[in-house]
Amino acid sequence: MASSSGSAATSPLIPSSCLGCYQLPPIRYAYVVIESNRSSPVFSMLCYAYMSIFLLMAVMKSSRHSPSLEQGSVVQNISRGLSQCSLKTSHEAPKRSVLRKSSINKPQCLSYIIIAVFSLIFQHFSQQLPTSLTMEDPMYSLQDVIRCDLCETPVPPKHCDICHIHLCEACVREHISDESKKHYIVPFKLRGFTPECTKHSTEVCTQLCTTCNIPVCPLCVASSEHKQHKTEDILTLFETKRELMQKDLQDLEKSIYPKYQEAATNIPVQRADVNKRSQKLTTALDKQGEALHTEIDTIIQEMKSDIDDMDAQHIAAIDQQEDAINHTIPKVTQAILDLKRLLDTSDVCLVSEYTSRTEEFRNLPAQFQVTLPTFTPQEIYREQIHQQIGSLSKLVITYPLLDEAKILTDIQTEYRGLYSVSCLSESELWTRGDDNILRLYNLQGELLRSVQTKSGHWPRDIAVTRRGDLVYADNRDRSINLVSGTKVKRLLTLRGWGPRGLCSTSSGDLLVTMTSGEQTKVVRYSGSTEKQSIQWDDQGKPLYTSGPYNDIKYLSENRNSDICVADSYAGAIVVVSATGKLRFRYTGPPSTPRGSFRPHGITTDNEGNILSSDYRNHRINIIDKDGHFLRLFHNCGLMRPRGLCVDSRDNLFVAEWGTGKVKKLQYYK
Repeated sequence: MASSSGSAATSPLIPSSCLGCYQLPPIRYAYVVIESNRSSPVFSMLCYAYMSIFLLMAVMKSSRHSPSLEQGSVVQNISRGLSQCSLKTSHEAPKRSVLRKSSINKPQCLSYIIIAVFSLIFQHFSQQLPTSLTMEDPMYSLQDVIRCDLCETPVPPKHCDICHIHLCEACVREHISDESKKHYIVPFKLRGFTPECTKHSTEVCTQLCTTCNIPVCPLCVASSEHKQHKTEDILTLFETKRELMQKDLQDLEKSIYPKYQEAATNIPVQRADVNKRSQKLTTALDKQGEALHTEIDTIIQEMKSDIDDMDAQHIAAIDQQEDAINHTIPKVTQAILDLKRLLDTSDVCLVSEYTSRTEEFRNLPAQFQVTLPTFTPQEIYREQIHQQIGSLSKLVITYPLLDEAKILTDIQTEYRGLYSVSCLSESELWTRGDDNILRLYNLQGELLRSVQTKSGHWPRDIAVTRRGDLVYADNRDRSINLVSGTKVKRLLTLRGWGPRGLCSTSSGDLLVTMTSGEQTKVVRYSGSTEKQSIQWDDQGKPLYTSGPYNDIKYLSENRNSDICVADSYAGAIVVVSATGKLRFRYTGPPSTPRGSFRPHGITTDNEGNILSSDYRNHRINIIDKDGHFLRLFHNCGLMRPRGLCVDSRDNLFVAEWGTGKVKKLQYYK
């Protein structure tokens, strides 16, 4: 092209009157060597130094023969040499000499040569810099003004990418009138971007096959290989992509990257805050523990003091008894001696004076009865101690919801109508549909297991227990069955009631919605034992509608132990506490017309949010644990959503009734 850096004629900052210096053989040789060794900056620098010395010597030699450099002197010869040199090193069409009649003196020429040499050095190294550090368009760079190759109009807006010449608007028609050659006119700034066709050497690729994502020429487009493919103009697409990239670059640099930098800066602060808060909690807990220990030590010390007091009282009583006994013993001893002496005497008078004191001594000094103290330890209840210490609230990490859910995975099942889905793990899902087969799929859509129901009838609902076993409800024989391995075991049979929805709780219990005539209730089972029945509110009114035969009434247990039932027939989500007390009824988002909300599937996530599928309106509704509306996903490509479940990472799985697909959705950021 005319603007190629290999052309000396377009070297930057070189006055046209000095360009002829390239006609000199040493200079031309050095220039060719430089162009052949662009990858070696050091070698190129040496060549530029050689050129500088040679040019200076040539000018000094010329100055000794002539005081000035006229048109017929060295410069004119250099100019003619340049024309030949530039034709050999450029792909452009020949053009008239850029020199004009002029006369310059020796100092001017010397300064021009120095500027020329340094400009060559600048040009050489600037080509090795990133484009962002150089002038993007040579039309507006420090080079000589680029002209139309046919009429020399400055700053031509067009370029023929096949002939490699610049064209003004007026010369475009004249140029393409030459039908002996093919032409491809492009905006000047897009010159050189059109690739040559690898299959047709005479053609350039003017289109991009979007089917194959490769550039194609007109012959390729007409060929059988690309005939039915969609193509776009390659330069239009190029410009569109450049605009998109420029916009993305601006967004990344001005908006997104600063946000990431700010977020990264906040990470150490968050870590420090965690340590501070943890230390504060630990200090408060230690303080409470010390207070509790102090109270316990005080109580123990008081009881020990009571023991000491009781011991003192007991010892005092014993001492008193000892004193009385010790006081009486000498008297008894003296009485014994007196009796012995009287028995040995024959003095009738003494004997007749004897008075018996035996009864006086028969009864010992008052003997006390003592009931010794005993210690009766109470059973230590951890919960009571825990209550005395206090409570520690749970860590709650809340992630923002997306404005619109994203479909991550699309799993095609074998069902024509798909009703329920239940997560066995993050990569495996149990499903049930409009036949009597329960199927386990992975995220790649591969069938891993299949189990037939015992009755041969299609199941009403499924649930996965904490142990990873599958439970299903069979309305045909009114049974609840457990699938463990390859065996199907009947857990219980309902009498007078038909099972509808199932839910396995965090405690291992099983919640079952069931109907009988006009009544509906939720029953909690532990194994085969009924533990709880939930049917009426505080006013004695039914909590749930009965609905038609095909009304499933899916249910789910929330992380706060609330029981959430999707009562589609009533157009409401009914939430009761673990004790069966009504907490709230949710009848749809604020913008929903009354009666249009029809929840079918229901599930809860790790945040305690309640998600329900609106079958008729093809959307997902999210409320918090207290019934406040959070989000409505209605533009995420769902068709007739029914059963729902979430995995441990809060990915949502949706069973589509009409398509038989399970779709994995991300709804948190």
